[in-house]
Amino acid sequence: MLQILYRDDLLIAIHKPSNLLVHRTELDRHETRFAIQMLRDQIGRRVYPVHRLDKGTSGALLFALDKDAGRELSLQFERQQVYKRYLAVVRGHPDDAGHIDHPLSRRPDDLEWIGEKVETAPQPAVTDYRTLARVELPIMVERYPTSRYSLLELEPQTGRKHQLRRHLKHIAHPIIGDSTHGKGRHNRMFADQLGCRRMLLACVEMRLTHPITGQPLLLNCPLESNFSALLARLGWTDAARDAGIELTI
Repeated sequence: MLQILYRDDLLIAIHKPSNLLVHRTELDRHETRFAIQMLRDQIGRRVYPVHRLDKGTSGALLFALDKDAGRELSLQFERQQVYKRYLAVVRGHPDDAGHIDHPLSRRPDDLEWIGEKVETAPQPAVTDYRTLARVELPIMVERYPTSRYSLLELEPQTGRKHQLRRHLKHIAHPIIGDSTHGKGRHNRMFADQLGCRRMLLACVEMRLTHPITGQPLLLNCPLESNFSALLARLGWTDAARDAGIELTI
């Protein structure tokens, strides 16, 4: 059963768990569970996705219950009119705050992977971040006797595919649990010694304009229990709560 964060006659927002695809994809043909189908079955009606979250990312995921509303919401995302806030655990100790302005080449979507030609020239991509907490663990992962990690608040100003994951890799602070852009040794340490086997990235807040009423709409999403438990183990519960993050204990 998917957790519903918000619902009215035209919109529905859910808490997507980590390791769940939004919809069927050619790149994960073996998967049989998809958020879009699970939600349709749960509420007994068709839903229209208006944006995406990566399979490993948890958090707020918005659908429309009407084609016209879906079209308007998709335009808000395309025009970068939707505010999104994420939480991530990364390797190392970044600055207290930072502005990442690094163009990203376009990544083909599922239809493009199967034959359609794609323009892959770099597109503008901007992410702001703030460091909420840091820790140094007495665990040797690479050549140093200790390992450093940080809790970041991320605000993407653009919406490129895998933007946050690629931007954090670009500044040499990859997200823990990211098997594509991260560091395998650190991912394995979190799995083996901290019991965390997921990508530590979650969408915790979205702000947008309701497509019919024109009123601002705020969507808050609590962290999953496995993410919350990891923060508690690292001593970061208070830092997350001070940033307005709701935990699931």
